[in-house]
Parts: sequence; C-alpha cells; structure tokens
Amino acid sequence: MRTYALPLVPGPTTVPAEIRAAYQEDYGSADLEPEYYELYAETQDMLRAILGTRNAMVIMTGEAMVVLWGALKSTLRPGDRVVAVATGVFGYGIAEMARSVGAEVEVVGFDFDEAADPQRVEEAIRRVRPKMVTMVHCETPSGTLNPVAEVGDLVARYDVPLFYVDAVSSAAGVPLQVDAWHIDLCLVGTQKCLSALPDLGIVAVSERAWRIVQEVGYVGYDALAPFRMALEERWFPYTPSWHAMAALNVACRRVLREGLENVFRRHAEVAAYCRDRLKAMGLRLFPRREEWSSPTVTAVYVPEGLPWPELDRRLRERGMVVGGSLGPLAGQVFRIGHMGAQADRDLVGRGMDVLEEVLREAGVGSPRR
Repeated sequence: MRTYALPLVPGPTTVPAEIRAAYQEDYGSADLEPEYYELYAETQDMLRAILGTRNAMVIMTGEAMVVLWGALKSTLRPGDRVVAVATGVFGYGIAEMARSVGAEVEVVGFDFDEAADPQRVEEAIRRVRPKMVTMVHCETPSGTLNPVAEVGDLVARYDVPLFYVDAVSSAAGVPLQVDAWHIDLCLVGTQKCLSALPDLGIVAVSERAWRIVQEVGYVGYDALAPFRMALEERWFPYTPSWHAMAALNVACRRVLREGLENVFRRHAEVAAYCRDRLKAMGLRLFPRREEWSSPTVTAVYVPEGLPWPELDRRLRERGMVVGGSLGPLAGQVFRIGHMGAQADRDLVGRGMDVLEEVLREAGVGSPRR
C-alpha cells in the first residue's frame, strides 16, 4: 500500500504537504551557496528551542540510526565502561551496539512492560563508575516513556562523563530538556514527531562530549568530529542534502508556530483519547501501568481470537495501517502512532471507529456499556 488513508503507524509518520513542498525547489550546491549555511544555522536554533539546549547540533544525512551509531563510535574506545538502561528492543540494541565498539557494557534490564527504575540505575552507576550511561526516552515497540530527567540527575551526581539518550520517538512530542537533564548526546530523527522524511539524523552535542570526541578521534562517514566547526568554516565532510535541511526547517517552524506547550498538550490529549477508546472496546493496554505509556505511541495487546496478521489484513482493507511490534512482543502487541502530524483527534477517532468495526465483525473484544 503506497499511501495510507488512515496513517497511524509509529513512524515514519505522514508528511504534511507544507513539509513535502520543501523538496520541490531545485536548490543549488550546498557546498557553494551561503544560503545553505544560513539555513543550517537557523534550523539549529529552532532545534535548540525544541530540545531545550544551547548545544551545537550535528545534522547528518541519513536515517536516525546513522547518528545512534556515530555518537557511540565517536565517543567510546575498547574497554570503556557503559551502563545501558534497557526497557525494550532499542535499549537492549544500544547495549549491543556499544559492545560491538568494544565497550564493557553492564545492562540494567527491565521487562518490556515497565519503565526504568532510577534506583536500580543508581546502583549500577555507583558500582560500575561508567564513562557513559545510555537510555531510550520513548521505547516505541513497547509504547513506554522512561524517566530521563531522573537518570540525568544521577549522571550529574556521580559525575558520569557522558549521558547518551535516544529521543528519536519523543523529541517534539513530549517535554525534553537536554541541558537541564544533563544529556550530552541527544539523538533525534526527522521521521517521527517532526513528521519529515527519514533522511536526517540529529545529535545535540555537549561541550564535554565534544572534548571526548576529539580525544577518541574516530574517522568515518558517521563521525561527529568533522561537524564541530563545519558551520563556522563553511565546509561539511560530505555534500549536504539541501532539500532535506529545507524540509527539516519547515518541520521545526511548524512545531514552534504551534507552540511547544500546545504541541505537548495535543499529544497528551490525543493519547488519552486513543486509550479511552481502546479500553471501551475491551482491549488491554501495554504496558501494565498506563502512567508509563508515552504520549506519542500506544501499545495494545492483540485481541484473542484475531491473530495479528489477520487483524492487520482487515485494517488494511479499510485503509488503516498501524504497526506490529518487535522482538519478544512481535505478534502479541500492536501499536498506534499518534505522533507529529498524526497526533490528530479526528484522525485517531476515525481510526478507532475502523478498529471497533473490525473487532465487532470478528466477534472479539468485549465492549463496555
């Protein structure tokens, strides 16, 4: 299905026409024209406002994974100690990524249906004395939101050199304060709450992280180091995508035009509405405590008697597409992405109407009266 009539996937999200239009201009060479550097600087400033930071931004061509890898390889050496907070597929995945770089990783693991407990994280930090703590803000496959602010306080208290946070599915959808939460490497993608195409990876890099980047000296396509002075020196390590930067600029402008508090409120209200409708259909939410759920995505158990492939097929017949899950939750949980442009009460309402119709026709669920 090339186009979704009811797009409720947890990313890449639907791209509004205003953002798509940014790709239609025949831009010149970003290597040669001062307008590109002005655009980068302006976009950086808007990202700073959205992320709550004064840190410099690395905006790299490639999907968000390019910066998740690049930030690790640019700051870790073999033998460095890492505490990886893992509450889902991506938390455990980042731990494996750090191991592949040669780091000694201790995983503070949690069940996929719970958020991280800062007390257990503190115990690990105190014992391991790591160079880096890694954490995922929103675990999209589980629909959970982790207490990054509380763990950031621990990072500061124990003087951990680096706090690495995957905010790909939370930035521009929920409150995020990079500086106040002591985040040194905040990783963001364009295809979730910003509702742009999946073509740029973003890292907000703290000053102390830049010092470590210089010490490590990693060289590669995804290296952070060449971006340190790229804007000032008017020289990027490879040809930038002017089209993608223009689209990101529009996406950031849309968020700030609406106002951050309004954006966060919209996401929270649409999430609450979605979950109320699901519970009214007799469906069971995931995780087990609703206060752990992210405002950007809702995870829900696949109803008994309607296996996920069949549920997916029936929804698609009506033009509605949601996401399955990954890892141990595959086939057990499906996910509704109400993030970015999809955090829309009317869109989610129409989607819930379709889901209710499918469940009724299949004779599953037990609607509440």
